Amino acid sequence: MRVKCVLCDDINQLEDGDPLAKKLRNRPIHTYMCPTCKERIGRLTDERVATGNFIFYRSSHLTEKDF
Repeated sequence: MRVKCVLCDDINQLEDGDPLAKKLRNRPIHTYMCPTCKERIGRLTDERVATGNFIFYRSSHLTEKDF
């Protein structure tokens, strides 16, 4: 299966039996990110978290603050 990275437009090849390929085929809303971009985004996110000014908003429920 040919896939295209949403950030850098790099075209990669995935095996048809790969779980990621199956997910992309069955749920078109999911997008593909190449390993290079995924690593870069993860590294930049970790740097922002380390500054202390980054807050994870997991949901909009105020009751989750009690947990």
